[in-house]
Amino acid sequence: MQRKAIVIGATGLVGQHLVKQLSELYDTLIVIARRPPRYINASMRFYQVNDFDNLAEIFASVGVDRKTDAFSCLGTTKKQAGSSETFRKIDHDYNVNFAKLCQERGVENFFLLSAMNADIDSRFLYNRVKAETEQSIIALDFAQLIIFRPSLLLGKHQGRPLESIGQKAFKLISPLVSESLSLHPISAKRVASAMAMSAHDIYERSKYRSEPMVKKTRIVENKQMLAMTRLKG
Repeated sequence: MQRKAIVIGATGLVGQHLVKQLSELYDTLIVIARRPPRYINASMRFYQVNDFDNLAEIFASVGVDRKTDAFSCLGTTKKQAGSSETFRKIDHDYNVNFAKLCQERGVENFFLLSAMNADIDSRFLYNRVKAETEQSIIALDFAQLIIFRPSLLLGKHQGRPLESIGQKAFKLISPLVSESLSLHPISAKRVASAMAMSAHDIYERSKYRSEPMVKKTRIVENKQMLAMTRLKG
């Protein structure tokens, strides 16, 4: 069976690692982004979108169907977005719209990058919007929805000075910190690996199942991702 995947957020910290890993698993990898990802190979079909408000127009020609796995790593911060409203539009509205377009075309498996401490009642906008996005996509009732909640992401961030400071501090104490701690920072590459591994696991199990898979929403916490990818580093 020809395997196909679609990704948004492919140029972000996790997304740039994810597209590289997915290109080794899927026959066709559809990437929708404002600029080309750093890694491109023959299996990729890149669609440039200047405004995600026009995502439906792109979808009309990408050939997404029920055999397509969908991945979203799209996200920003209030500082990068410029305002609370724009931040919510990117992190919630664009992600949910993407998920709806996928669902309308029969996509069964959806993989969402969220964040640790996503909480609908949080006093922090970032955590609250992440939780709202999760709930909105859960309501779409995909056959398989897996939500990934990493802690502090290790990697080069642009425009995120506080996270850069946190990373530098962690490097100094990392030899003393066990990965068994739920707040342990995780590299973007390992988060991408956890997403790719989860998708491949669903695919492998489906080959030996005679009946449709029971619908399921699963949240993969930071500690689980660390365990899943321990050998990958």
